[in-house]
Amino acid sequence: MAIKQQIDQDLKQALLAGDKTLVTTLRGLKSAILNVEIAKRSRDNGLTDQETTDVLAKEAKQRQESADLYEKGGNQERVKAELQEKSVIKNYLPKQLTEDELVKLIDQTVKELGADSMQQMGPVIGVVKKKAGVTADGTAIARMVKEKLQ
Repeated sequence: MAIKQQIDQDLKQALLAGDKTLVTTLRGLKSAILNVEIAKRSRDNGLTDQETTDVLAKEAKQRQESADLYEKGGNQERVKAELQEKSVIKNYLPKQLTEDELVKLIDQTVKELGADSMQQMGPVIGVVKKKAGVTADGTAIARMVKEKLQ
């Protein structure tokens, strides 16, 4: 089943169950997907699962960034709400790489590119992000590459 169809089905179930948080989150996801469909002029055909996954990954990242900002502002209630929404979104994303898997991927990429200094950090991060896709957080990749090349 396509991701968008799964979200639609889960939204119907959440509406019937009266789960306001889930309903709000899923409606937001549907809206974000619709906005991208309109921007790409693919409203009739819809997005591919990969494009939908990219939208969802972006939405999850936005929730984490918002939670971090609320944390700095001392608003724990909003932090909790943002993290709950992020956990809902993660249910529709592919399984994330473990730290060990990410280390192996970084090591492999460093060897492939022959990187041995901080000047090559950007290209290494770019290749690792491309290989990992949405299965790894960009911040974690950057941190681990930096540690590896120092």
